Amino acid sequence: MTVQLCLAQDPEADALLSADPFALLTGMLLDQQYPLEHAFRGPKKIADRMDGFAIERIAAADTAAFEELCSTPPAIHRYGRSMARRTQNLARFVLENYGGRTEAIWTDGDPDGAEVLRRLKALPGYGDQKARIFLALLGKQLGVEPVGWEKAAGAYSEKGSRRSAADIVDAESLLEVRAFKKQMKAAAKETAGK
Repeated sequence: MTVQLCLAQDPEADALLSADPFALLTGMLLDQQYPLEHAFRGPKKIADRMDGFAIERIAAADTAAFEELCSTPPAIHRYGRSMARRTQNLARFVLENYGGRTEAIWTDGDPDGAEVLRRLKALPGYGDQKARIFLALLGKQLGVEPVGWEKAAGAYSEKGSRRSAADIVDAESLLEVRAFKKQMKAAAKETAGK
């Protein structure tokens, strides 16, 4: 990955996300029930505390010690211990299934968009929506465009949209995505109230 991402809104954290596919996968994992830019800063916090960000060391770390590392303020997430376990599970899964090569999820066997989506949905902590957003992020910002990726990513692939992490390229687009999510929540509440 040579594109400079701007998800964490912090140059050092974004540099890690841009350089390390597992860091990016982890940032997306942490993006739930927590402000997006703070979630994507999580991998940098881990890297600072582990003297580098290495999938093998994360997977092999003592679970209790890793939970402590991730939950010590400033924690990687509001639910630091739980997300530490999820991060370790994700690292172990990528090691076991892809030899620790995160990019193999979207490159091995020249998969089409539907297959990349299937592989992403199989990751621990990744559901349908998170997998579609990550696929859109790959296509929109990283130039990873397997055949049919737009269809597989659904609305998240729409050009010019401001609906997810896939659309954040600067501070302004982060605010636009946040406003879009707020509108969607308000619309959902209104619909539920009828």
